[in-house]
Amino acid sequence: MTQTTQEPLRVVFCIGITQNFFDLPTGEGLSVWKGFSQMMGSLGAMPGITVLGAMDDDRLMVGPSTTSPWTVYIMADVDCHQSVIDACNLFRTTPVGEYSLWRYARVEARIGRPLTIPDAARV
Repeated sequence: MTQTTQEPLRVVFCIGITQNFFDLPTGEGLSVWKGFSQMMGSLGAMPGITVLGAMDDDRLMVGPSTTSPWTVYIMADVDCHQSVIDACNLFRTTPVGEYSLWRYARVEARIGRPLTIPDAARV
C-alpha cells in the first residue's frame, strides 16, 4: 500500500508595524518588543509549523507599514491551513500591557508552495 505525503504549505507571514507603536512615548515600546518576542517564541513552538527564517526590513523602511512593503517577513513550512490561522491569531492573543499585539502590529499570511525547478529545466 502506498502512503501519500502532503507537502507542507510554504507560508510567508507579512508583518506591519502600526502607527500606534510610533505614537508611544520614547522608551515605552519595550513592552511591544516583549510581546513580539513572546509571539515569535509561540510561533516557533507551535506544532505543525517550522520557521525557516525571518527578515526585518526596518533599516531601509522607516515608519508604519499597513500594506506591502512590510516591516517583517517570517517564512515557514506549515502543515495545514488551520495552523496558519492559529499562527495569525497569536496577534490577537499575545498580551501587550492592557492590549493585544494586534494594536501595534498587523499580520497577513501568503500561502504557496516551495519553488521546484523541473529536472528537465536544470542546467
